[in-house]
Amino acid sequence: MKNITDSFVSLGHWPSAGSFGLNTDILATNPINLSVVIGVLIFFGKGVLSDLLDNRKQRILNTIRNSEELRGRAVEQLEKAQARLRKVEMEADQFRVNGYSEIEREKLNLINSTSKTLEQLENYKNETIQFEQQRAINQVRQRVFQQALQGALGTLNSCLNNELHLRTINANIGMFGAMKEITD
Repeated sequence: MKNITDSFVSLGHWPSAGSFGLNTDILATNPINLSVVIGVLIFFGKGVLSDLLDNRKQRILNTIRNSEELRGRAVEQLEKAQARLRKVEMEADQFRVNGYSEIEREKLNLINSTSKTLEQLENYKNETIQFEQQRAINQVRQRVFQQALQGALGTLNSCLNNELHLRTINANIGMFGAMKEITD
């Protein structure tokens, strides 16, 4: 294990690497790397993310409005059903002797069907809202990942020239060769 660690540390001392060196001080390099990555993400993803969130918010609000309209219609139907129920109850008083049990069955069926309709509409509204929220979250995640990847590739491509790229490849090949010799 010590030989592997020594091979990583000695990479900075290779004469073929020129001014290229490996900074093994983790406490000094991680905050810098993190600040660069976070800065790139904020710079490239801020506008896109806010636009996506605004669009999703509008869609969700439209869905909620549509669900509220459906709920309003269901409430109107419920009021009509209740008015019909009151009418049926008045008729029931008139025909109590002949068909009291039949009228009670119709009343219960009417109440049950209206309750089921309201429950179905409420469930549909909740499912629609959940689906739209999940879809919005997935789209935002995908967009942020794409933007971060494009930004990182652009940064890498702009920072590497051919000579530095070839030296990096040669150093990595040498490092993998040394690791292979150690493991063999």
